[in-house]
Amino acid sequence: MSSRKLKQFSDPRNLAVYVFVIVVIAIAWSGVKTLQSNYDLQKQISVLQQQNTVLNLQNQTIALQNKYFQTNDYLDLAARQDLGLAAPGEKVLLITPAVALKYVDPSTIKKPQPPQADNRPGYVKNIEAWRDFLLGRKAQD
Repeated sequence: MSSRKLKQFSDPRNLAVYVFVIVVIAIAWSGVKTLQSNYDLQKQISVLQQQNTVLNLQNQTIALQNKYFQTNDYLDLAARQDLGLAAPGEKVLLITPAVALKYVDPSTIKKPQPPQADNRPGYVKNIEAWRDFLLGRKAQD
């Protein structure tokens, strides 16, 4: 029985069927690859469109800021804050930090922490520095 099936598979009359099956598989594989390529390109297009939208919004924000910086309101505010100027009839009061801090809750003021001493041996620090450099990590100060 097995020799009969083997002869049936090796029959030259079936060669056209085998070639046809191979061609159909090749065409299907090519179609799948094309669909995958199109899908990947669509994803890239979508990402680029989103980036473009974000950049356009940033440009619009910067344009609005530039318009605001050109207004008299901004110039007046900048003159008051940066130069200490006042409008006619106004008085400028200068308050020292000591007087200002007198009315602030002391628990809300952060005090700087002194740096802690690193008691590790020098060779350990060196090995860790090389490890961080080779792994692309930032040095922690």
